[in-house]
Amino acid sequence: MATRERRSDAVANRDRIVEAARAELSESNGAAADLKLHRVAKAADVGQGTLYRHFPTREHLLAEVYRFELTQLVDAVAPLLAEHPPLEALTGWLARLVEYARVKRGVMAAIEASAWQDLYADHHHRLDQALELLLDRGKAAGEIRAEVDAADVILLLGALSRVPEAEWDTRVPKIVTVIVDGLRRR
Repeated sequence: MATRERRSDAVANRDRIVEAARAELSESNGAAADLKLHRVAKAADVGQGTLYRHFPTREHLLAEVYRFELTQLVDAVAPLLAEHPPLEALTGWLARLVEYARVKRGVMAAIEASAWQDLYADHHHRLDQALELLLDRGKAAGEIRAEVDAADVILLLGALSRVPEAEWDTRVPKIVTVIVDGLRRR
């Protein structure tokens, strides 16, 4: 039983560390270089040894934040579709994607290229599938153009990577609105 308690404590510690890192990244607008591990440990209420036992490097922690954010984004699709018409669900999901993109930008810059490629290859198909589901529901409801697919939308969303951080809050909502308007069935 003691082993089981330690395991649950270890899981809880890991979860708190990831959440603290997410909060730190949000405060720094995704600037992973500004992520201070001692502040993450303090915010998670764990010692630095515990943090490093779970995440030996900053890159390991950032990769886990990326995985967590991606899972949250993918898991948001079903509830959005259950609560909203398809185009509204897609719009809400794209708003979440924008926040994810802000975090991802900082994470991408901080993770070694080879590690990033592995992380991307292992998880990005889930994002594509989530977007396809939203688009398929919108097409079935007659709200979204039939000829559009997830690859088209992802290419359009690539514009987000060019938005300077200082202009993010004003430009990105406009860009997302233009994308959604372009997806509407005419």
